Amino acid sequence: MAEKIYKKIVCFGDSNTHGYNSKTMGRFSEEERWTCLLNKYLGEEYIVAEEGLEGRTACFEDPLFEGLCGFNYIYPCIMTHKPIDLLIIMLGTNDVKERFSSTPENVAKGIERLCQKAKDTPIAFRNKPNILLITPPPIEPGYETTEVYGEMGRSCVEKSRALAPLYEAVAKRLEIHYLDAGRIPGVDMYPYDYMHLSLDAHDNFAKELARIIPGLI
Repeated sequence: MAEKIYKKIVCFGDSNTHGYNSKTMGRFSEEERWTCLLNKYLGEEYIVAEEGLEGRTACFEDPLFEGLCGFNYIYPCIMTHKPIDLLIIMLGTNDVKERFSSTPENVAKGIERLCQKAKDTPIAFRNKPNILLITPPPIEPGYETTEVYGEMGRSCVEKSRALAPLYEAVAKRLEIHYLDAGRIPGVDMYPYDYMHLSLDAHDNFAKELARIIPGLI
């Protein structure tokens, strides 16, 4: 009997990929996280690998916490999961923190470096590099009234809202797939910190990805 070959998808992101639940300050369950739901909706021919880390940035070294720079970890990550059929990258929310003093253009440049590094590692992919870059849903203004304001700082809403066209331009330059999560109906933030996906948002996001991914692999 021939060995069954599954289509491998790696989801590389931050706390919204990890499944942080800002209502409980814990983590959504395997029945609730978008990564797990994506695997369910795609079916048995797929394997979805979760690579979400709270606080992860695209390329900035965080002076307060260790190991959060996505640029430094992307190579061992994708080599661990090889052969990959699709790499999903959704980062940028943490890059707009005030302590990084970044502009939206800086964040987009970091994303471009990260995607280019992954693209330059063809050995990690089953056929050829296949990447879906996703702009995270923007942070909502209410975050300023919650405890996360002290962690995030000022101007995060404006910076996160400015990322979509810059990311889209990156995707076009690198000739990779692109999706703006902020334009997906029902993908909104919990009103506990206004920067983490709600329970319903996880489901809506997974359904939209499940709709488009078969056409990308």
